[in-house]
Amino acid sequence: EVQLVESGGGLVQAGGSLRLSCAASGFTFDDYAIGWFRQAPGKEREGVSCISNNDGSTYYADSVKGRFTISSDNAKNTVYLQMDSLKPEDTAVYYCAVRFSPEVGVQPYEYDFWGRGTQVTVSS
Repeated sequence: EVQLVESGGGLVQAGGSLRLSCAASGFTFDDYAIGWFRQAPGKEREGVSCISNNDGSTYYADSVKGRFTISSDNAKNTVYLQMDSLKPEDTAVYYCAVRFSPEVGVQPYEYDFWGRGTQVTVSS
């Protein structure tokens, strides 16, 4: 059974940091891509960052480049999203998802299975 469990969300002041974790099970972690997405109230779900566990290639949305870093620990089947210099506009529910392809994907429809999400709130 495929499972993705996000953790690490919370409330932080602007300029602060959080590290999200996505623990995966039920599939061959090394073969596929994992993405982080976020959805704010009243807005569409958007791609934040993703990584291919196959070749290590990554993608970042322009809005988070230079502030967020994605990484993967294949021994732990876990993907991390280090979020620094957080802004109030980063407030959203953050989801991780697996794409059953070795290539990174940007759009939500490219992903096959989703976690339940973790809330990130950045206060001004």
